[in-house]
Amino acid sequence: MLESQASKGKRRREQLLNVLKRQGRITIQEVIERFGISEATARRDLELMEREEPVIRTIGGAMYDGMNTVKELPFAEKEGLLFLEKERIALAAAALIEEGDVVALSGGTTNYLLAKLLKIRRGITVVTNAVNVAMELAGSDIQVVVTGGLMRHNSFELCGPLGEGMIGQLNIGKMFLGVDGVSTSGGITTYSEQEAHIAKAMMGRSQATYAMFDHTKVGRASLFSIAPLAALQAFITDEPLPQQLAASAQDHGIRIYIAEPANDK
Repeated sequence: MLESQASKGKRRREQLLNVLKRQGRITIQEVIERFGISEATARRDLELMEREEPVIRTIGGAMYDGMNTVKELPFAEKEGLLFLEKERIALAAAALIEEGDVVALSGGTTNYLLAKLLKIRRGITVVTNAVNVAMELAGSDIQVVVTGGLMRHNSFELCGPLGEGMIGQLNIGKMFLGVDGVSTSGGITTYSEQEAHIAKAMMGRSQATYAMFDHTKVGRASLFSIAPLAALQAFITDEPLPQQLAASAQDHGIRIYIAEPANDK
């Protein structure tokens, strides 16, 4: 019986993928009506497909991303990439956080490393939409405020109107935001529409936003826009920026923090 159900689900997702290939995107409501399934099953199917196929979850549905060769990696895979560079960026970010600060940490591997550094500190409040960041800070002297929402399995970030509504009631000093791409024309971008929305909500309640990225994100524009460069106050990165991006940052009054090399003592 279980094997039959699994096989039926697999066939349904194959058919759903074919629909996505033909029309580019689909809504949850379309999935429910086309396949005669519940909303919970439709959402579960799209979550499974996001992990295994060139599919990107959007607010209220999904879109096919088969033409895009760059795909979002699960957190466990990202964690091992450019670890030393991300660790240096996290150290530079930690140096900008003082006792009494209220800071927001988005999801991502760099902010996870930043949380590891902050857990030995005290007198700081951290607002986060990332479950793994919150768990890393559990048991420390840090006051942790976790937003609500539905968790994205690729990043452990909580997204959606529930979290955005809660963030609207908060006053945040500094936001440390991990991004998937940064460019002069595209600003800061991410792979996920849901994460873009929750990031915008946190930025809107923050006095200053620090975009954190390693050199591989420079000049890249991921699918969904978070904000233009004009909305940022600082960059934290691991290498000097290309001339054009550095000039744009200067024009917008963005401070640039370059993490110290690993061999500096």
